[in-house]
Amino acid sequence: MEQYLTIEGDTVDLIAYNRFGVTHGATEAILRANPGLAAAGTKLPQGMSINIPAFTVKKTNTAARIWS
Repeated sequence: MEQYLTIEGDTVDLIAYNRFGVTHGATEAILRANPGLAAAGTKLPQGMSINIPAFTVKKTNTAARIWS
């Protein structure tokens, strides 16, 4: 688990995207690692220390096959 100190304008999804390159799944992992963080509001206060958990981005094939 890594500690992160928020800066002005940080949101949980922005932190997730900057750290992992994705928001889906990573945002939820950060919220689970920090009970009560969602109550802080959309924009997090500057200087708040939060936990950043280990998270692995799952690679998915997003190509759609329209012919078989």
